[in-house]
Amino acid sequence: MARRIASLRVLAAGLLALMLAFASPAAAERLIVSVSNARVTVTPNYSGGELVLFGAIEKDHPAFAEPAKYDLVVTVIGPRASMVTRRKERKFGIWINTDSREFLMVPSYLAVFANRPIDAIAPLEVRRRQQLGINHVLLTQRIGTDYADVVADDQFRQAFVRLQEDRRLYREDAAAVKFLTPTLFRTGIPLPAEVPIGSYDISIKLFAAGELLTQTDTSFEIAKIGFEQFVATAARQHGIIYGLVTALMALATGWMASVVFRRD
Repeated sequence: MARRIASLRVLAAGLLALMLAFASPAAAERLIVSVSNARVTVTPNYSGGELVLFGAIEKDHPAFAEPAKYDLVVTVIGPRASMVTRRKERKFGIWINTDSREFLMVPSYLAVFANRPIDAIAPLEVRRRQQLGINHVLLTQRIGTDYADVVADDQFRQAFVRLQEDRRLYREDAAAVKFLTPTLFRTGIPLPAEVPIGSYDISIKLFAAGELLTQTDTSFEIAKIGFEQFVATAARQHGIIYGLVTALMALATGWMASVVFRRD
């Protein structure tokens, strides 16, 4: 009797596992993406440019799938660096720094592109969890002895984002992603003249009815070539020698200027 009960329990467990397997199918969509140029070279006369991200939404069974209204959010993050934002006030007729806030290892370049307004793509909780939009991307600050991100309307955070936007290094465009067909899309990635050198990560997230369906990542690199690359490499790998040579060149330039403009 005990063996029979044990066999029935094993059979029931097997049936339950089989039901759960059929009730929880794998994701029906996946993203296939590519950038127009995986390595952008910067020369002394570089004045900016644009990369193009192409992509397709692939379904497991396209012949039987119902058409879905997709939304896409593309986030491009450049090399991270620590930066300082200062507050100035006019006192006694002059502008002086009265307070400052350090932003720790934040993106030097940040771009968020979508096919429609992000607040219409997903609810607030999802936007916060997935860091959709500049307001929800973590920008960690040093506040005294604490390290944290703060609310989006923090004055230092707003000032930092505004300064980066003025330099065209931060941007958000709710109409940049274009669907060429229901499953094919593209978007441009503007690169300003002072674009930082380094590796850039691209996160592409697919939504439907406010829920994240799938996501994928890709990347590209921006590198210097020619004399600028030589100087940058020398400064990074031979800092002391680079500093001495720079000081000697400055002294030589000053001496030559004094000789040329010397009055007898």
